Amino acid sequence: MNRHMAVSLILAAGGLCSASRVGGQGKTLDPASLEVFNRTATSLTDGNRAGVRLSARADNGVAYLRGVELGNGTIELDIRGKDVQGQSFVGVALDDTTYDAVYLRPFNFKTDDPVRHKHAVQYVSHPTYPWQKLRAEHPGEYEQPVTPAPDPNGWFHVRVVVASPQVSVFVADATEPSLVVSQLSPRAKGRVGLWVGNGSDGDFANLKIVPKE
Repeated sequence: MNRHMAVSLILAAGGLCSASRVGGQGKTLDPASLEVFNRTATSLTDGNRAGVRLSARADNGVAYLRGVELGNGTIELDIRGKDVQGQSFVGVALDDTTYDAVYLRPFNFKTDDPVRHKHAVQYVSHPTYPWQKLRAEHPGEYEQPVTPAPDPNGWFHVRVVVASPQVSVFVADATEPSLVVSQLSPRAKGRVGLWVGNGSDGDFANLKIVPKE
């Protein structure tokens, strides 16, 4: 199936555990396949992309894939936010216990402010390590710019590579990661979710999860 024609999960035996026992099969992602917290998920079709939209609301929100957990492996998807400062935080949750996540701030992709430009992609591990604590105590370590910068109002591709304890984030067609961090939690395996931050909505499509065998 063409990656741009449907949103699918590639579930392989071994590294990826699914409660529905559909290892090795594709699974269409739609609102019914998500367990949504503090958001509303609706179906989305945009040209040749089919996916979901998470609504905006105060505080963070997440939509976990039902029955899916990932240890080491790769998560790929297309994401769309918007170029509105402080209103677009979009990414992927890696766990529902320590709440590890990586996300992007599209409004900082092409800003002329050199400080904000450095805050385009972020790793967090809630509740112990929110972005405020990490920025204050470890400046430049858990957030970085995205180069080359995508259109902040358009779709962009994200690839998250988990090789515990290392997490690497690639954006668009970059061959080098925009962010490489060591996990701050003991996470070895966790649920995968679509993540949006305080006051943010977000669009997600063409999701693919490939476990490391």
